[in-house]
Amino acid sequence: MLSVHLCSSQSITKMFSCALLVGLLVLYMIWDVNYFLRCVATLGYGMLFQRKRKVTDQTAIYGLCTTQDVDIFIRHMNNARYLRELDFARFHFYGLTGIYGKIKAKRGGAVQGASSVRYRRTIPIFTAYKITTKLVWWDEKAIYLEQQFVTLADGFVRAVAMSKQCITNVDVLELMKEFPGAEQRPPMPEELKLWLDSIELSSQKLRKDK
Repeated sequence: MLSVHLCSSQSITKMFSCALLVGLLVLYMIWDVNYFLRCVATLGYGMLFQRKRKVTDQTAIYGLCTTQDVDIFIRHMNNARYLRELDFARFHFYGLTGIYGKIKAKRGGAVQGASSVRYRRTIPIFTAYKITTKLVWWDEKAIYLEQQFVTLADGFVRAVAMSKQCITNVDVLELMKEFPGAEQRPPMPEELKLWLDSIELSSQKLRKDK
């Protein structure tokens, strides 16, 4: 009788393990599970183990170019992976500075309005790097971030990205006054001005096409 009970328990355990494995496989097929896990891990680590930062401070996260990041030649990080990594760095910046919490408290949101990446040198496979994020300017509707990929071994800036984060349902100029050190806007960086001018030219062209 005891042996029958043990066999039955073992069968249930095996069935549960198989169902769990199948469920995980299905999740990986229909969702980018690693992306969500990385988001949770990045935000969780920042909020639990790192000190809060001013919105005008620079933040940094660290990464390693693995076999999941490389291009078809398996030599260095592929171009699309840079954009994915920038997401995690922005989420980390939002969490440490508290800016996203204030946006949500005002029933606002943040969406990517535009981005531009300048690739200076590749990040080879199995190379450690950091991504720095810094708020460089803002206007009534958006904040503008500059992000850099820096390899740890040599301190070389491998890529530079500009990001326009559109803030919905919130007056950004008024929002920023709530953060110490951000009561006054800094001068607009020249490269940001040129980039925004090019975006406006593109928008005008599209409006004319309609």
